[in-house]
Amino acid sequence: MFTPISPIHYLFVGIVLFVTGLICLVTKRNIIAILIGVELILNAANINLVAFSSPVLFTGQVAPLRLDGQIFALFVMILAAAEAAVALAIALHFYSRFGTVDVDRGDSLKG
Repeated sequence: MFTPISPIHYLFVGIVLFVTGLICLVTKRNIIAILIGVELILNAANINLVAFSSPVLFTGQVAPLRLDGQIFALFVMILAAAEAAVALAIALHFYSRFGTVDVDRGDSLKG
């Protein structure tokens, strides 16, 4: 017999990913590690969007599938890809300008 996974489990995975990304964002000084933390946070948001669109979460019964969360998660993935491309371009320029990917070293404001 097939037993579906409860949306609560997906929410728990989303929370764990969000906290991991937040810790990575706050504690790391490497610009690439910071970008990975941002991507983890965006992926956690996607998992939570899909979990919240599940009708099982609110009614407790299997109902017709609503695609609101999946469509919104698709838009977030597209924006995350664009964000990653721009952020990696900025990181590459940062490395060519300062010779390091440590964000504490890039404190000069001159042009």
